[in-house]
Amino acid sequence: MKKNYTANFKAQVVLDLLKEEKTITEIASEYGVHPTQLRRWKEEVIKNLPSLFSDENKASKIARTAQEKKMGELYSEIGRLTTQLNWLKKKSGIDLS
Repeated sequence: MKKNYTANFKAQVVLDLLKEEKTITEIASEYGVHPTQLRRWKEEVIKNLPSLFSDENKASKIARTAQEKKMGELYSEIGRLTTQLNWLKKKSGIDLS
């Protein structure tokens, strides 16, 4: 059975790895995670660390926020149009299905 770890858990483990106060084996034993998995997490953090300080990261957050806003507006319009359609169906007595 595959284990799923939270992002916070992974971050805590990798922070312990980066402190280099304990060996990978000791940390793996402490957290119950295989040493190979710890190496992968550490490599991923080191590889992606520069993106934390880039403007692209900020731009992607702004784009994501704009997309979420647009989706909210579209869902609102769908709800409004559905309500109008149902009202028209009732008023005219016509089944448009």
